[in-house]
Amino acid sequence: MWLNGKLIFDGDQDENLKDFLKSSYRHLQFRYPKFFKMDNLSKLSILAAELILTKVDLNELEHNIALIFSNKASSLDTDRKHQKSIDNVDHYFPSPAIFVYTLPNIGIGEISIRYQLKSENGFFIFDVYNPEFHSNYEELLIKSNKSDAVLAGWVDVDNDDYEAFVYLVSKNGNIAHTEQNLIKLYKE
Repeated sequence: MWLNGKLIFDGDQDENLKDFLKSSYRHLQFRYPKFFKMDNLSKLSILAAELILTKVDLNELEHNIALIFSNKASSLDTDRKHQKSIDNVDHYFPSPAIFVYTLPNIGIGEISIRYQLKSENGFFIFDVYNPEFHSNYEELLIKSNKSDAVLAGWVDVDNDDYEAFVYLVSKNGNIAHTEQNLIKLYKE
């Protein structure tokens, strides 16, 4: 887990996603009881948000932070679990707790609840991270004064394959918010 080019937490290289999320939660000393009820995509999303938003004065931004995330698998990881609960004819007990997470935007909903964000949000599906889309959309939200800042990026979970690249965009950012800079940061 990296923040601004600095290693924050380096979990056990052999641990699976579930264990990585738990150990990251503990390492960050994150306190959010709903965390353990979430699906893996939401857990990864809220941990990435926690890394960034704890470094920001939310009141200064009046909690007007948009959330624009994307990935390639949507909520497929959770959808499979839900489908298993439907497929078992002898034990047909689909869980509402799993069904809730069969939409990828639930992760950004959890972030909105946790940080009391009441701005624009969207979750988009692409084959690969799309810096052109992100730079254009996020810039539009800032320039049109729809949001004071945008927490954005790529958060993808598919079985034990996972990736999170999340960043905060604002008028007063340290790095120019351009497609080229997003490409550079994503590759680092």
